[in-house]
Amino acid sequence: MQLNETHDKNLTSWVSSANANTDFPIQNLPFSTFRRKGSNEVFRGGVAIGDQVLDLATVARLELFDKQAQQAVEAAAGKNLNAFMAMGQAHWSALRLALSRALRTDSELQNQLQDALIAQSDVEYDLPCHIGDYTDFYTSIYHATAVGSLFRPDNPLLPNYKWVPIGYHGRASSIGVSGQSFPRPKGQTKAPDADTPSFGPCKRLDYELELGIYLGKGNELGDTIALDDADDHVFGFCLFNDWSARDLQAWEYQPLGPFLAKNFASTVSPWIVTNEALAPYRLAWTRDENDPQPLDYLESSKNRELGALDIQMDVAVETEKMRSEGKAPYRLSQSSFKHSYWTVAQMVAHHTVNGCNFQPGDMLGSGTQSGPEHEEAGSLLELSRGGKEAIDLGNGEQRKFLEDGDTVIMRGWCEKEGYARIGFGECRGTVLPAK
Repeated sequence: MQLNETHDKNLTSWVSSANANTDFPIQNLPFSTFRRKGSNEVFRGGVAIGDQVLDLATVARLELFDKQAQQAVEAAAGKNLNAFMAMGQAHWSALRLALSRALRTDSELQNQLQDALIAQSDVEYDLPCHIGDYTDFYTSIYHATAVGSLFRPDNPLLPNYKWVPIGYHGRASSIGVSGQSFPRPKGQTKAPDADTPSFGPCKRLDYELELGIYLGKGNELGDTIALDDADDHVFGFCLFNDWSARDLQAWEYQPLGPFLAKNFASTVSPWIVTNEALAPYRLAWTRDENDPQPLDYLESSKNRELGALDIQMDVAVETEKMRSEGKAPYRLSQSSFKHSYWTVAQMVAHHTVNGCNFQPGDMLGSGTQSGPEHEEAGSLLELSRGGKEAIDLGNGEQRKFLEDGDTVIMRGWCEKEGYARIGFGECRGTVLPAK
């Protein structure tokens, strides 16, 4: 993924809010689907610029762009982004460049585009695309080791972990957009001293701080995506909360992995930050010399040089008491995707090495992104050391796991000297009482 004029730190926009402290400066330009709050409007594609949404349906009707960018904006103006995502890197990049030029200070298109702006405070979001399939990976070795030590203290990290990007097929139908609320899940649990399992509401409800990775251009069944070709297929990224019922998980997860512990709800942030927008924040990827080195299909000089991404993420909790007292949410932890044991390209290459076909809009979960330090843990399971230590929320409340009424808020951003800071917005979800 190459740097280009859209990444220039010195670019400013005629949309004044894009030039202040914002997740959405002109160097970002993420995509979503939206409509005005409380309206019967059709959801359509939009781009974030400052505190505004640029309505791509309006832009498409104006026919302001050259052929390739015009084709792209017409596809992105639909009820979801799948058709645009299917077009591939050339169209994605052409539209990003056209939008960047159109929204820059002194753009000749300002007067024509002014009426295409709608305040973000006045809109509501849908999922940005139809997610046909969703696979959740397990790419943080720190999370895998910490959780493994709780579930399997004698064998915390299974021997295949350092050889294979581990993943499981998740449930796409229960993925919702930020603002999602859901009832506490019910299911079977089994206490260590019980002879038989019991049924009832989950008692150890948790979040997982993850990235979502959206696939654009797919591959035919039987074809593979080579490691160094992954960028041609990865459209962009979002924040992803993979809600988890830990007590259900402990009873059900062997031998086939998570089931009811994971499929009741997952939440994504509404904006897709494109792969191209993240190009400045790539880093070298390394594998400890004492660990097994990747097999040939998961190894390349390009992946070594630019495979990692420094996406900062944090998570906070807002309790009912905090809301009633007007108190700010309490930040629980912060980590970075740069700690991931496997890269996005390795996930894509491994997922398709057997001939599995991706389709536009498919999503990968990164797995919980925990860092090397305890305070960088991406779940309450880790922060509370398996529920053994309560976390002080600074207002007289404590948590080991989530309670009814708790809202979990995830944020993400990238910053690097010489480049603009860009962000992902929020991923917010609330736990309701069990039905």
